[in-house]
This record gives sequence, C-alpha cells and structure tokens, in this order.
Amino acid sequence: MGNPKMSVWVCFSALLFAGVSFAQEPLPALPVDEKTGLITYREVVEIEGAKSDLFNWAVYWINEYYKNPADVTKVRDAETGEIKGVHRLKIRNTAEDGSQTDAGLVQYNFAIELKDNRYRCTLNEFVLRQSSKIPVEKWMNREDPQYNPLWDQYLAQIDEFATSWIQALKEGMKPPAEDNDDDW
Repeated sequence: MGNPKMSVWVCFSALLFAGVSFAQEPLPALPVDEKTGLITYREVVEIEGAKSDLFNWAVYWINEYYKNPADVTKVRDAETGEIKGVHRLKIRNTAEDGSQTDAGLVQYNFAIELKDNRYRCTLNEFVLRQSSKIPVEKWMNREDPQYNPLWDQYLAQIDEFATSWIQALKEGMKPPAEDNDDDW
C-alpha cells in the first residue's frame, strides 16, 4: 500500500491541474448591436470617388473574393448603391496537437452601402447552419447549461474572419492606379 499523504498530494495536484487546464479564456471583444443584440461588424470608410465608381470597385472586389459571386450576392443595385449577400464560413475544432476538424458552417449576411466619397460595410446575422439555424450569440452565454468551451474558439474564428473580411474589402476598394502610358 502506498503513502497516504502522497496519494492525497497526487489527487490534489490532479484536481488543481484539471482546474487550470479548463480555466476559461476571456471572450473575444465581439461587437454587439445594442438594438438587435446581434453580433454586428460595421464600419464606415471615407474614400475619394463617386458612388458609381465605388459600386464598380465593390463589385470587382466581390467577384475576386468569392468563388461564386453571382450566387453570394442577393442585391446589386447601382442606383441605390447597395450590395447585399449571404455566405458561409467553416469553423473548426482545434485539438491540443494542432490538428483540425470541421465543426460546421456559420452563415452570415453582408451589406455594402455606397455613397459619394464613402461606403459602409456590415456583417451580421451569424447563424450555425444545422437542421435549424442557431444564432451564434448563444455561444456568448457561458451560463447556458449546454455551454461548451469550444464555443469560445468558434467566436474567435468568426471575429478573425469578419475582421479580415473588412480589411480585404478596404484593400479591394482602393482606387485603381492610374495608367500613365504616355511614354511611347
């Protein structure tokens, strides 16, 4: 029979280690719309150009960014300066060894609203696509009896995606370089 003090120490250490390994990371600072309560990324960007030019640049960016842009965009209205679409992003589970497996698809809506010298982009209505759509805002509630620590990873992936989407749009909306081919 082993040393009882050693057994108590091993059990205490195991419990302490388990508590530390399951400590919750802080949630990413997700932007939540006060009126709707939905995760909403929105930014207004000042840029030189007529609404029609900005519209064309936005359409060009969408055509480059998405594999099937005609299916993604639901509204492309040059007169009102509105582009609206629905798309999906894959979320993944990451194991301790770094390997990844699919965790599902999150659908989101986006809008690009254009005016002379500025545009506003919005990403919102993030829902996990299953037999029924589950709003991802549910994952922010750590008091939920069904809470799963993986939800924090999923929210971080959504945050990373939305932030990079907005940055890619900003890069794509920069005016094209002027072609000064007068030296012939």
